[in-house]
Amino acid sequence: MSIPLHDPAWLERMYNNRALVPDYMDYLQRWAQDSAQVRANCPCALDLVYGPEAGETLDVFPATRPGAALAPVLVFIHGGYWRSLDKSDHSFVAPPFTVAGYCVVVVNYALCPGTPEHPVTVPHIGRQMEAALAWVWRHIGQHGGDRRRITVAGHSAGGQLAAWLLTSVWPLVASDLPDGLVRSALSISGLHDLEPVMHAPFLQQSLHLTEQHVQDASPARLQAPAQGLLYSVAGADESEEFARQARLIQDAWGTHVVPRCQILPGLNHFSILDALTKPGHDLHHMALNLLRA
Repeated sequence: MSIPLHDPAWLERMYNNRALVPDYMDYLQRWAQDSAQVRANCPCALDLVYGPEAGETLDVFPATRPGAALAPVLVFIHGGYWRSLDKSDHSFVAPPFTVAGYCVVVVNYALCPGTPEHPVTVPHIGRQMEAALAWVWRHIGQHGGDRRRITVAGHSAGGQLAAWLLTSVWPLVASDLPDGLVRSALSISGLHDLEPVMHAPFLQQSLHLTEQHVQDASPARLQAPAQGLLYSVAGADESEEFARQARLIQDAWGTHVVPRCQILPGLNHFSILDALTKPGHDLHHMALNLLRA
């Protein structure tokens, strides 16, 4: 399929989600408010440091339903086109899973473009996520989590990072890390080929993507992982590019790695994240299926 990569107006229509959802600010404000309530009222360990650089912190929300065994772990990576938002806006994701017996980790990362002294690129954020997952492997047992059962979910830019982490060669990240550290991933409205993003002026002014960045950070351009499963979803009320991006990773990696690719009816780029937190919704069930695998 040929897409008009050099048509800025088309790229704006396809990828500017805030323009496509006029009440997007209502979602962001509600997420921030609900997340503040979660941190105030639920057991949690906040701002744990997983690395030395700015933004390298995470929050842990232990399972609140007691169980005899360690709890499977859901690591959540927020979106914002790698240039906005924060883990503190996304604590609301945790309670529907912690009450069901799962441990949730919500991670932060540095935002593009960084500073002239410390520039931040999308591949740099990928390396930060590897460091965050290494921290989870080494320390989540102290919070009741089972490091052998780690699922990563991400929204939008976080979906790219979640899928990309399945391709990481963990023993090369650190010698104490095992192959298959991430057992499964859920990409929610994920961006699996960054070439259109590189050509979108409203994004490129912050991201400074290069051809090499696109090659290195686009999951659909990388070899399919030898281990792990990925579910890929988008909302039917998103632009057709997000539906294409969702299907692209299944086409690239095959149904043996991406057995589920769904376009979920009635959901836009923001309401789809609400659906993740709603017990009974198909998207919530997909996350549970991966956690239980």
